[in-house]
Amino acid sequence: MEFTDVYQQSGRVFAFSPNGKHFAYRMDHRVIVRDVETMGVLQLKVCLDKIQTIEWSSDSMYFLCGLYNRGIVQVWSLEDAEWSCKIDEGSAGLTHARWSPDGRHILTTADFQLRITIWSLISQQINYLLFPKFSGKSCAFSSDGVYMAAIERRDCKDCVSIFACKTWEMVKSFIVGTSDACSLQWSPDDSALCVVDSLLHFNVFAYKPNGQLVGEYSAYQNALGVKTATWSPSSQFLAIGSYDECVRLMNAVTWKPVSCHKHTLSSSNRTGSCFFYKESETRDRRQKGEDYIHEGGMHVTACKYEILSEIPTIESIRSDPESASPRLGVGVVRFSPDSKFLATRNDNMPTAVWIWDMTKLKLCNVLIQISAVKALAWHPQRSLLAIATGSSCVYMWSPQGCLSAQVPTDRNFCVNEIEWTPDGSFLLLLDKDRFCLCMATAGSNL
Repeated sequence: MEFTDVYQQSGRVFAFSPNGKHFAYRMDHRVIVRDVETMGVLQLKVCLDKIQTIEWSSDSMYFLCGLYNRGIVQVWSLEDAEWSCKIDEGSAGLTHARWSPDGRHILTTADFQLRITIWSLISQQINYLLFPKFSGKSCAFSSDGVYMAAIERRDCKDCVSIFACKTWEMVKSFIVGTSDACSLQWSPDDSALCVVDSLLHFNVFAYKPNGQLVGEYSAYQNALGVKTATWSPSSQFLAIGSYDECVRLMNAVTWKPVSCHKHTLSSSNRTGSCFFYKESETRDRRQKGEDYIHEGGMHVTACKYEILSEIPTIESIRSDPESASPRLGVGVVRFSPDSKFLATRNDNMPTAVWIWDMTKLKLCNVLIQISAVKALAWHPQRSLLAIATGSSCVYMWSPQGCLSAQVPTDRNFCVNEIEWTPDGSFLLLLDKDRFCLCMATAGSNL
């Protein structure tokens, strides 16, 4: 794998442009835009306060910076360096800002979820949507950008309202069966809306955009329920991760469970049908408190995978029952772009990545890391999974096998967050205050 130079950043606030050519990130009160291929600086803008979010318009022509402490959104043009725009929510405050799918409207959410304001950059017209339930995740756009769905709370009942993005008029509103809805997702083909109840109730509902209930599912009651839910890119499955350490696959046609995968290993996971990879670490020298580097600038610590011949024992941590967000259950669920594989992490087994074969509906690989897994990211175009554990290495899995590579830097670089460019050409690696890009070369065999 090849790596770029390491650059300074702050706060891990960043965004790739949708065309994959540009990269914007925060450096103190400044936003810097670089060319992904050359890493040359294209623009440097100074903001009025600390930047909480950066987002690109869908056509990659504009980018916004949300300054929530001041209730301000600043917008700039990539093509016209002199053009700028400032949106001020004033005393209403600001908790969230995002682009609409057309790239010419900005949605801002006021404090205490009083309203969502829709600002037009073309006509300067303003529209209001009153009393959304949440700051950011209460709204979801259809993949074609024609409709927006929003969760609202009326008369102590959850309801979903559908808005036409062209006029921002409500076209449909209907009550949903949740007691306290916490998330809303369109299916990738826009045929259904998935509404998930709070973690106190295992309830998942599916509705057509016209409000017709097409399916509902409850695996159990009187225990912590759904932790995460994700559609497959093919819209064929809905994967539901729950606090009972299982991931359930729902058929999006019949809305019946297809399979339930427990995060436990037994004799049924015999080697040959399921492969186990374990990370091992070696040091040429080991002295506490010292950072060892060899002549090429690479840290002496080397990481590699070993294939285990026996079924391993995966370390489990005890969850704190007093915690408001216990480290328990399946908290990460990621489909590969072709929907052939599913990667999961059971939060009370934080060092393991479980990979399931969706064509056979069974476990195919388990990767056991030395440190807790912090992030998973699938390549946007093929079955290549990147893994970050907070170490100085980045890990890759594909159906052909696994590899690890160390970030070549003269200081310890801890990979805490990762993200692919939209075209999959580069992988962004983020440390606490630095970043670099890496690219898989032909010799990586993945």
